[in-house]
Amino acid sequence: MGVMPFEIEPASHTYFFDCGIIVRGLLAVWRATGDEEYLGGAIAVGDAMMRDFSPNGSATYHPILTLPAKVPELEDPLRWSRTATCYQLKSAMAWWDLWNATREQRFCEPYERVLEYSLAGYAAFLPGHPDPHRVMDRLHAFCYFLEGLLPRAKDPRCAAALADGIGLAARYLREIAAEFARSDVYAQLLRARLYADWCGAVPLDRGAAEEEARALEEFQASDSDPRIDGGYWFGRKGREWLPFVNPVSAAFGAQALELWRGERQAHRHLLI
Repeated sequence: MGVMPFEIEPASHTYFFDCGIIVRGLLAVWRATGDEEYLGGAIAVGDAMMRDFSPNGSATYHPILTLPAKVPELEDPLRWSRTATCYQLKSAMAWWDLWNATREQRFCEPYERVLEYSLAGYAAFLPGHPDPHRVMDRLHAFCYFLEGLLPRAKDPRCAAALADGIGLAARYLREIAAEFARSDVYAQLLRARLYADWCGAVPLDRGAAEEEARALEEFQASDSDPRIDGGYWFGRKGREWLPFVNPVSAAFGAQALELWRGERQAHRHLLI
């Protein structure tokens, strides 16, 4: 009960990361509407994440379970989505948000557990692969780790990790971008800079942020096809745009530039 399948017909797998994002989405609707049904759904999924993905109370949470048996899939260290590493902190942030919503203490410990192993191991996440294109993909996941630090950004260890992680992500992005760049990485890094500054954890490097915002703007599509027009190209290899516009990249890009251009700070609950 409570677990969310990745797909249906058949419902063969469930992902820890996706479940956490679903919790945060349900909580966002609850805050907007006050409808307790959404809060109840978020609690049910949050409890299932604790129960199913780490049934023996281990220090890490399995990234993928098969359904209906809820057996862990084998991990693959070269595929970030199939490992239990620092990127999971964004998903674990759902428990912190549930604690804020309910004040039920059982939701504090699992976030803290993921925070501890993420802080201990994040430095090994990059580059993590011999192929620079795969390193760019891992930057997307690494930025999830940076976002997951935000609830505890005032903690000196988390502030230091934010500063270090922003620097690492920016360095790898600039080293690889001429060969391959993803729009969502520019967007996520820009958002991380803004939120870290707003939290008082890492002062904004305005020059670097301006450079990332300009680069991100280049990804916005202008096209006669209304399904594409205004969206954000997924990526670019060399001088060639990859012919993909997807909702995730578009949402990240639009939000990052709105935050950059806006005059007011935004709560981290609004992070997509």
